[in-house]
Order: sequence, then C-alpha cells, then structure tokens
Amino acid sequence: MESTRPIRALIRGLEALAVLNRRNGATVSEVTSEIKLPRTTTYRILETLSEAGYVYRDPADDRYRLTLMVRGLADGFDDEAWVTQIARPCLIDLCKDIVWPVTLLSPSGTSMLIRDTTDHASPLAVERFSAGFRLPLLMSAAGRVYLAFCQPEQRDALLEILSRSTREEDKLARSRPEVEKILEEAREQGYATSVRTRRVSEEVAMSVPVLIDDRVLATIAVRFSASAVPLRLAIERFIPKLHETAKLIRERFTEAQRTAT
Repeated sequence: MESTRPIRALIRGLEALAVLNRRNGATVSEVTSEIKLPRTTTYRILETLSEAGYVYRDPADDRYRLTLMVRGLADGFDDEAWVTQIARPCLIDLCKDIVWPVTLLSPSGTSMLIRDTTDHASPLAVERFSAGFRLPLLMSAAGRVYLAFCQPEQRDALLEILSRSTREEDKLARSRPEVEKILEEAREQGYATSVRTRRVSEEVAMSVPVLIDDRVLATIAVRFSASAVPLRLAIERFIPKLHETAKLIRERFTEAQRTAT
C-alpha cells in the first residue's frame, strides 16, 4: 500500500494555532520565529485561519488570537478568546457609560488576576493597571465577591491556605468570623466593596460576579474616588450597570459555547 504524504500546509496551520494558544496571541513575526517559515508564508497561514474563523487579528495590538471556534477542536482551549471577544466589548461599553475604569478579573492561585481593563481608556484612572496584575483575595472587592459566590469547598480551601500565609494582605483570613461576615454581606447585597487609601484620598472598588450556573466565571469591578462619588450614589449608579454587564457577558458566553459545540 502506498504511503500517504502529509499535507505540510495543514501541519503548519496547526503549528500556528499551537503558538497562538501558548502565547495567548502573537504577532506575525513571533509566529514566524516559532514555526520557522518565511514571514509572507506565515502571514498567509494566519490570514487563512482568520478567513476560516479560527483566529482574528486584534486591532488593539495587531496580534492574532484564537476565536471561540477553537473550542470545537479540543477541550484544552485557552480561555483568552472569550475575554477578548465577549468580555472586552462589554467592558468598553460600560466604561463609556460610567467613565470610571472597569476591570475583569478571575482567580489565579490565591490572588485575583486582571484579565482585561479599561484603565487605558478612562480619563479618571489615576493609577493605571494592566492585564496580568494581581490583587489579594481578601483585600480586593473582586476577591471578596469571588469568595462569596464560589463553591463552599473551594472557598474553604482558599481561606485555609490564606490563614497560613505570612503576607500582610492575607492576615484577615486568620479571623474567620470577620471573613464570614464580609462574605455573607456580599452574598446578600450581590456585590462587594473595598477601600484603598491613597496619599490625598481614598479609592473605592465595587465588584459583582459573572455567574455561569453555579460557578463564578469572573468578576467585574469599578474603581472610583471616594471624594468624587459618595458611596450611596455609587451604589445606586454603578451596581445596576455592573450587574447588567455581568448578565450580558453571561448570555454571550453561553451562546458562544452553544454555537461552538
């Protein structure tokens, strides 16, 4: 029986997808360096994958990223795609509405990891954070609302780890009754708050969960100056909009999953 020759172009396309997955997105030059092909050939491969719907070029940084269609290829799909395609447009719209910076976060170990933020687009962001920055679980609004709404087993495990931590930002975990009071209040209200003291004023953060069935997919937070926006006004103005955005992300995420499968 005559052996079948492999289709080299297909192999190269799969290699390009693997690079994008490992790097959470990459430029043409980065992919070229990884798969050892001429730049023009790499560009054609990426544009072909884009035409087929498996990747897209992000105009924000000119990097190619995976789309949700890749979920149909393997269970190990990196979830960067849903952040950029689903969550980011929602965050941008919310920031345009309320002006103050809005952030999407998810748990990473015993911290909350910023997945995306509108800090660069908000004229009211005094201190600008970027994706990849970490916040402590118990001292951040995002971490508190995550702990309040995540599964009890996960919450207990995280609090147990934090209670043994020697970091200053984790010491609250050693007072379990106080922690439970904070988390119970967050569950009753549907949101959590935290306050950070700056040189001349206090910065308040409010966060709500993005719930998919019984799990917390992510959290959305807004930061604002306590002197500029009284807490009562912030609750009335920001919390409903945060919940609306969380609901929109949930609906779009669920629909994208259904379409991909």
